[in-house]
Amino acid sequence: MKKDREAAKNVKKLFGKQVRKRRVELGFSQEQLAFESGLHRNYIGSVERGERNISLENIYILAKALKYSPKDLLL
Repeated sequence: MKKDREAAKNVKKLFGKQVRKRRVELGFSQEQLAFESGLHRNYIGSVERGERNISLENIYILAKALKYSPKDLLL
């Protein structure tokens, strides 16, 4: 059970790293990504830090704003 919790934390952090990497590639600030996606700037930051258990809907929204496929953010 403890290993499952650790794995879940790692998945959130890896996802956040992917979001940040793509955002930087596009030259977006967190504020600009928030504007493009319609999500709050603080939410974007917490996703990038791996603090959020993000919903499928928000994964799709972020991927669209980042001009990416949702699956590419999950790799």
